[in-house]
Amino acid sequence: MLGCNLSELGRIADTLNLPSFTASQIAEWLYAKGSVDFDSMTNISKRARAALEENCRIGRVLPSEVRVSEDGTKKYLFPAGNEGRYIETVMIPQNDRFTLCVSSQIGCKMGCKFCMTGRQGFHGNLTAADIMNQFLSVDEFPKLTNAVFMGMGEPLDNYDNVKKAIEILTSDWGFGWSPKRITVSTVGILPALKKYLEESRCHLAVSLHTPDSVQRAGMMPVEKAYGIADVVGLVKRYDFTGQRRVSFEYIMFEGVNDDKKHADAVVRLLRGLECRVNLIRFHTIPDSPLKPSSDASMNLFMERLNRQGITTTIRASRGQDIFAACGLLSGSRNEKDKK
Repeated sequence: MLGCNLSELGRIADTLNLPSFTASQIAEWLYAKGSVDFDSMTNISKRARAALEENCRIGRVLPSEVRVSEDGTKKYLFPAGNEGRYIETVMIPQNDRFTLCVSSQIGCKMGCKFCMTGRQGFHGNLTAADIMNQFLSVDEFPKLTNAVFMGMGEPLDNYDNVKKAIEILTSDWGFGWSPKRITVSTVGILPALKKYLEESRCHLAVSLHTPDSVQRAGMMPVEKAYGIADVVGLVKRYDFTGQRRVSFEYIMFEGVNDDKKHADAVVRLLRGLECRVNLIRFHTIPDSPLKPSSDASMNLFMERLNRQGITTTIRASRGQDIFAACGLLSGSRNEKDKK
């Protein structure tokens, strides 16, 4: 039942000859209260609970492993699929904020050269139930304040299930969250991106990493199908001056994309768009020729963009010691599998 929306819960109730209002009751227990069994749904009749117990299952799956970073970041490992595979979910605490970095696929098709997830290939989409399980099965569930779809996989390559999860997160009968608490990241899959911009009020994060189309195609194969200039062109057609925000993620590689030429090209690409650029330190992965930019290079790049009116910050790395930082998620059961 986990991952069902209110209409689907209503159809289940109808099939079991239960009152129509039972669907709202079930939704409250599943999502607002995080119930793990039918017996705890005390405002539902015993007959209804017995029918649910006999014909349905909630579908919660507990994490197989939990690792805690020295900075407080936690990485949860969940079983996923039917082939002994796993996904990773990261909880990032910061003062009174508890942000969940959610996975949307087992592996990834995008093949970005700097990402551990991309190295393992694609092994299937997560269902809405798999996505919601990540929220409900972490220890911090009652305290979660924000969600970023920036874990394993490309969210817009699994748009239908991500959209359904967002519906549950933002509906009154679900979590009741404001769309402002959710950010979806993408490398720029144009057809799904257009749907997302039309159908959602959640924030958007675009993986940029270089403004040079030829260079980006060598690092991110998606550029050959959906060029970054076209992605930015589409984004510029929508309003980001109000509640919804757009940011551009920019991992910095020494001697590759961290000079004045690249900074100036970013300015030209994003000119006229109300946005933010997040500069991200590259977290070295095995057998990669890429190296992280120096702090001095990152600061200079940030200053150049800020002087040109593009709000730019350097994102603090979190959970690097447990392979939970940006680009390091791989779904391995233990860290030696990654070396």
